[in-house]
Order: sequence, then C-alpha cells, then structure tokens
Amino acid sequence: MKISHVALWTRDLHAAALFWQTYFAAEVGEIYQSKRRKGFASRFVTLPGNGAAIELMSGPWVEDGQASEQVGWTHVAISLGSAEAVDTLAARCQAAGLLMSGARTTGDGFYEAVIRTPDGIAIELTA
Repeated sequence: MKISHVALWTRDLHAAALFWQTYFAAEVGEIYQSKRRKGFASRFVTLPGNGAAIELMSGPWVEDGQASEQVGWTHVAISLGSAEAVDTLAARCQAAGLLMSGARTTGDGFYEAVIRTPDGIAIELTA
C-alpha cells in the first residue's frame, strides 16, 4: 500500500500551485472545474523523484482555520535528502517570509526546519 495523494484546501489555487512549483519544483497539473459542485476547482501538484501528489482544492466556501491545534492532520514532512538542502530551502523561505522555525535537530533526531504555505499550513523540511 501507499498513499495515492493528500489534499489541501486553499483560498487561492494559483498562489498555492505557484508555491509548490517555486519551492519544491513540483509539476503542476491543469485546473479541474467541477460541473456538479459549483465553484469547486482543484489541481494536482506532483513532487519530483518519488512522485508524491498533492491535490490543491478551492471553493468560495473555504475559510481560514479557527484553531492552530485541532483534530486532524497538522503538517506534512518532506524529506529533502540532506541537511544542506534543508538549510538552503529554509533560507529561501526566510527571505520570502515563509519560515516558521529555523533548522535544528529535534529531540527525536530529525534535522528539520518548518515553513508555511501561503495559506499558513505547516510543512516540515527534513534531511
């Protein structure tokens, strides 16, 4: 078994796709517009290498989360393969105002930094 894809709601489909393309070299698919659910649109982004896919979804009903900690997925961790790659991308994200937590070795032994998407969703960058 493997996870086919994960999905994220976004307020701005274009900005979300551009984020994944800019910072992760993701391949961005075409926009899908639902004929059954008025206002629903999505597009897939595929990460290089292992082909992990993320479905970005939007609709006029999407609102900001109400709590920083609530039941549900809290973040996704993306392994960049090395501490140097984590440091490099963390620096790029810091310059863009997207860095939440600088690179460090966590208590459970991961070398990671934490960035956020334009919608504020946390992404752990791991070595």
